[in-house]
Amino acid sequence: GGYNDPSVEPFQVPFEKNKDKGRHSVQVFSAAAADFIRQHRNSRDYREGTPFFLYLAHLAPHDPRQYPSRFLGRYSPGKVSLPPNFRTRHPFDNGDLLGRDELLEGFPRCPDAVRRHIADYYALIAFIDEQVGLLMNVLEETGQAEDTVIVFSSDNGLAVGQHGLMGKQNLYEHSVRVPLIFAGPGVPKNRKTGTFCYLIDIFPTLCDLAGFQAPETVEGCSLVPCMREPSAEIRDSLHFAYMGFQRAVRVEKYKMIEYAVNGRRTTQIFDLHDDPWETNDLSDAPEIANVRENLKLRLREWQIKLGDIREMGNQFWK
Repeated sequence: GGYNDPSVEPFQVPFEKNKDKGRHSVQVFSAAAADFIRQHRNSRDYREGTPFFLYLAHLAPHDPRQYPSRFLGRYSPGKVSLPPNFRTRHPFDNGDLLGRDELLEGFPRCPDAVRRHIADYYALIAFIDEQVGLLMNVLEETGQAEDTVIVFSSDNGLAVGQHGLMGKQNLYEHSVRVPLIFAGPGVPKNRKTGTFCYLIDIFPTLCDLAGFQAPETVEGCSLVPCMREPSAEIRDSLHFAYMGFQRAVRVEKYKMIEYAVNGRRTTQIFDLHDDPWETNDLSDAPEIANVRENLKLRLREWQIKLGDIREMGNQFWK
């Protein structure tokens, strides 16, 4: 069976029914992290004031989306809403329409099938959230919560039906915009900022919060200035890339995505203030002709700065 088989709901078999009957990797990794935190609390390092660093990277919510049986009924596919940018097909060849992730569901995308995918995705995320909560409890129990900086982020996001796509091999917001949360000493509470950043900024930010200089080889920027002043500007634009055929540039209001696939050029421009779901392509709108030229210039500047022209050749600029 598969997601297009109406008799299968939910699609995934709970991992307890697998032949090895082992623990899920989310539990294994979380338990190891908890042990590490407890061991540090009881170690000489803790008594001498030596800090610890823990990096925990779960494999989930990557497919196959398996989780404890208690989460099976947590989200019903019939009650899951389709995103506003759901499409049965992507409107043109983006260069990766037959990649691994895109073949996880049939063509055209069936709304009910996508709802099942989303329900399974939510259930697995809820399982991860539970385990993250347990780690927070361990920090509390060991008396280390108040002096520990915690960073929560993720890998690129899956489309799961948005724009007719299933995977993350694209430059839409659902796949390039990821969560980034800091908490702990030196981090203001309940403050949200729209400052442009990359995940490479995490390392220099942690260095800054810990009170020492990041190595000169680090290309990221500390985000501490925007923690202190939400209007602080770290960058005025962002550049995104996927393989040799998708590039994008984002400024405060607009984003432009360029595709070069099998000799065909395609451009999309979205107003992310008025159209956060990226459903209205403005690339041919005469009223933003100047915006389009500015975005093309900014993209060109980024590619020159990053040496990206060597990979792309001149296919974007013919």
